[in-house]
Parts: sequence; C-alpha cells; structure tokens
Amino acid sequence: MMGADTITLGCRLNFAESEAMRSLAGDDAIIINSCAVTNEAVRQTRQAIRRAHRDRPGRRIIVTGCAAQLDPQSFAAMPEVSKVLGNADKFRPEAYTSENRLQVSDVTAASAPPVAAGFLSRVRSFVAVQTGCDHRCTFCSIWQARGRSRSLPYAAVRDAIARELDAGAREIVLTGVDITSYDGALGPLCQRLLTDLPGLTRLRLSSLDSIEIDDALMELVAGEPRLLPHFHLSLQAGDDLILKRMKRRHSRAEAIATVERLKMARGDVTIGADLIAGFPTETEEQARNSLRLVDDCDIVAAHIFPFSPRPDTPAARMPQVERELVKARAARLREAAAVRRTAWLDRLKGSSQRVLIENGEKGHSDGFAPIRIAGSRRGDEGLARIVERDGDLLVGIFE
Repeated sequence: MMGADTITLGCRLNFAESEAMRSLAGDDAIIINSCAVTNEAVRQTRQAIRRAHRDRPGRRIIVTGCAAQLDPQSFAAMPEVSKVLGNADKFRPEAYTSENRLQVSDVTAASAPPVAAGFLSRVRSFVAVQTGCDHRCTFCSIWQARGRSRSLPYAAVRDAIARELDAGAREIVLTGVDITSYDGALGPLCQRLLTDLPGLTRLRLSSLDSIEIDDALMELVAGEPRLLPHFHLSLQAGDDLILKRMKRRHSRAEAIATVERLKMARGDVTIGADLIAGFPTETEEQARNSLRLVDDCDIVAAHIFPFSPRPDTPAARMPQVERELVKARAARLREAAAVRRTAWLDRLKGSSQRVLIENGEKGHSDGFAPIRIAGSRRGDEGLARIVERDGDLLVGIFE
C-alpha cells in the first residue's frame, strides 16, 4: 500500500490504527502514532519525532495518538512537527490536507471510528473492535485520550477480518483499549466470528480485563481450538488495598480464580499480565503481594511498569513512593517474572508445539512461546518439536 511511513509507539491498537492511516497522508509524510501510557512513552514519542526529522529530512511529520490528544500544544511547538491530529481527527481524510496545523477535537464526544486493521510482518493482523474506556483507573489517562468505550459494528469487524484473511493474514488479533467491554461481552463476538469465518483458523486476543471474562468466552477457551490459548490479563497489582486505590474492579483472589478457571478449561493455557511496581502508598508487604502474584497466577509473559504519575490523574495526587524504591521493586518483579518464564520455556523442551513463523525464521507457538526454526519461511505453520532453549528463544524442528 502506498502512502505515508508510520512510526508506532504503544499498544496493538495503535499498530492497527497506524496501518489504517497510511493511505490518508501522502508519500511525503511520516505519521508518528504516539503513546501516553507512561511518562517514558511520551519521552520516546518526542525522541522518535526528532530521530525521524534527522534521518529523513524533507518529510512532513504528522503526530497523532494518545500523547498528541492529551498535550497537543507541546507537540505543535516542536519545530520538527508539521501537523498534530487528535484521536478523533486522525481518520478524517480532510484533516491531512487542511492548512490547520493543529486539529484536536473533543474525543469524549466522538463516535466510534472506522474499523482499523493492519498487518505486522504480513502474517499476523491486528483488528480493532472497540476503543475508549469507561473505568477511569486512578493511574490511567488513556480514557481522557480515547474517550468513552465505543464498540465497532459486528459486520464491520467481520468484513475487516475477511479482508485481512484474503490479503494473506494467517492470524487475527482482536485489539482495543478494553476489548472485554465489547458490546457488553467479548465472548459472543468471538463466537460469531468463528462461526461466520471458517477461514479464521487462528484467533488471538489482546489484553483482557480479568473481571470481564464472560461465560461465552470461557466456553470457547474450553472447546474451540481456533481460539489461541494465551491470555494477557490487566492485573496491575496483587494487593487488595492497592487494587482498590487503583480503582480496579477485581480482588487478588478473583484474579487467581480467573487464572484457575482458564487453566481448568484448557490445559495448555498460558498467562501474561501487566503489573505496576511502586504505586503510590505501596508498602513493602503490598509490593511482595504483587511479587507473589507472579507465581500464584503462573505469569510467564509479564509486562512490568514502574509507576509513572500521569498528569490530571488521582494517583498523581497520592503520596508517592520514592523513585529509587519504585525502580528497585520493578527490577525485583522483572527478575521474578524472568525466572518463571525461563522455567516455562525449559518445560517445553522435548514437546511438540504448533508454530506460526512470522519473520526471520522466528515465530510463536499457540501459547505464545517464541520459537526459531532454521530454514523456515514467513507464513510456515505446523507442529514443531522443541529441541533446546537459546536464551528467551526456543529452538525447534518442524515434524
């Protein structure tokens, strides 16, 4: 597809949206799709803008995404930037041709955007099914950047997936800000898609709110092999008081029970999770409760975030944990997660795993273990025998 180059930061939803925006800007443009989930993500966005301007002089730089929505003036003030578009404006073709350098509408009043779908390496495709969030966790500013939760029409989602499959996608990943809120329940959406699209042989889900996993989705986990068995949960903490201060809607016991249900439904389920270290007021014992959650939930793919106070959020006004202590607790969590992950990869040695090769002889198993198979090509799929572990990669041979 001709169009702008894209530089994408942040979540899988951003990757799908970047691909959908490419054709809206001319070949002379670079679209930088920003992230605002942490202060570090905003810093990396600014760094990406400066690098793009230095490495590709003469190209127009268009900045959009969550960081641009939340702080448009600061990005418009950067001399490298040609245009800033808000999240409610980035799919309007006229926004790219307008002479207005700054176009940021009220995202809280925006309707659902068009379905965004796009390839990553032409094998896996991310398809957005909703955007926005209604929950307003105290640490999060994404609801301000994305607005309320809006689900995309089923027919539009189905047709977008059909187009991606026709174009060569082998695996579809449903994505969004809070996909478990899709039309009140994610499970019925997945059931309809798998019924209506027999060519959809690999369906994967992006991050899930564990308290919103519905009965229909659990039935699919138990009985539908086309739904891939890796589930990434937005857990955030393992202490009940910290979860309450985060304004999460689950307890520690409920998180563990959800994982137990998933694993009872299907024996090869693997669990990933987001965890925040050093949330305001966190004591040592509360931090250790989160540390123990890595084992209690058998988390083999952890995303660890040192707490980062975002502007205009309740958590930013709470008593902060000393910065060096936040970093130390994040490092301790990462170490525990790495130990758990290594043990999981080692247990897979000698097993047979179904693998899809995505790029450069590397791919993932159904359970999202990273695997390298020498001599394989992008799009190859089949059972592979795992012969060894090489760092964070398994080495396999197609059977």
